[in-house]
Amino acid sequence: MRPFPARLILVALTAHGCASEDGIGVGPVADDELVCDLDPAYLADGGVGRDGIPALSDPLLVPISPVVPENAFVRDTDRVIAVRVGAESIVIPHNIMWRHEIVNFSSGLDRMSVTYCPLTGTALAFTRTGTGGAELGVSGFLYQANLVMYDRNEPNESFWPQMLGEARCGPRSGTRLARLPVVEMTMAGWKELHPESKMVGVGSGLSDWRLYVRNPYGEDYDDPHNADFEGYPIVLDDDRLPPKERVLGLPAEAPGASPIAFSFAAMEHAGDHAVFEITYGGAPAMVLWDGPRHAAMAYRMEVEGSAATFEAAAGGARDSLTGTVWAVDGTPVAGPLAGTGRRLRPIAEAYVAFWGAWAAFHPGTVLGLSPVD
Repeated sequence: MRPFPARLILVALTAHGCASEDGIGVGPVADDELVCDLDPAYLADGGVGRDGIPALSDPLLVPISPVVPENAFVRDTDRVIAVRVGAESIVIPHNIMWRHEIVNFSSGLDRMSVTYCPLTGTALAFTRTGTGGAELGVSGFLYQANLVMYDRNEPNESFWPQMLGEARCGPRSGTRLARLPVVEMTMAGWKELHPESKMVGVGSGLSDWRLYVRNPYGEDYDDPHNADFEGYPIVLDDDRLPPKERVLGLPAEAPGASPIAFSFAAMEHAGDHAVFEITYGGAPAMVLWDGPRHAAMAYRMEVEGSAATFEAAAGGARDSLTGTVWAVDGTPVAGPLAGTGRRLRPIAEAYVAFWGAWAAFHPGTVLGLSPVD
């Protein structure tokens, strides 16, 4: 794809942006030297301008229980994004990400940013080494209906489509962000696994907590058969699955290889818990499915560096080496290693997405399971 001058894309789009009363959302300033390696047919103005959707930085962390005003906006059926921050696992509810889309953490060596695009249903976490440590913000642009992030490197910002994980406009074009593993599940499922953990809550610095109770895109936005991505341009030419059916996808691991995706609907037919063996990056791997928690994640088929096989068991997957049962988030829940803090080795590249968005960004995807009629 040839590069396109920024003035043909960014200036034309920001002319239609919206500025908020408090001065944010004014849109990025184009530079004559800035070029974009993006197809302008699928680059759109989200209508909010730069930082019109405000990213969070080192937000308030609160216990997930008991119920207090800071966490009362999350229902047990709501989905949460689980990540490691330092030595502990925390969750960020989709409810928070509906209205902020990016959470920046400055603690630890990784300087992590957790990102979520409500339009494409994609949660991805990145280290910020590729940005020079700069935080990520919401640019106000969309590419194939997907969040376009920008790095806060004044004055030379770059623009990063989330699902590409790579700068495609600006001085850092071609730079990729290293990914960190993310697991999604229902809030009830996470509470059962980690009742003492913390979550990103609503503190005094955020708006009324009632704003986080309902999805601003509508309760039926993520209906699997809803083909509307809020009218934003996206390639929808792969109809093997409904456009908003959730899949766990693994991008192509090498040139000439095919991306792989596992449909949630197809995995549900395998039962409450299932193990699907694959080869990824030339090594054995597996996808774990947890129906009650509505969750899936990919791992290497090993325990503490030793090759192992796994079979579905009550509560997760049992390994052949120790007889330990591992939950979908890679933690041991029963058997010899339960309570030790050991973890399965995740494949950080794996993430959940709506099928239409996944297929648009990863053409040629092989389905790990046959579609369900």
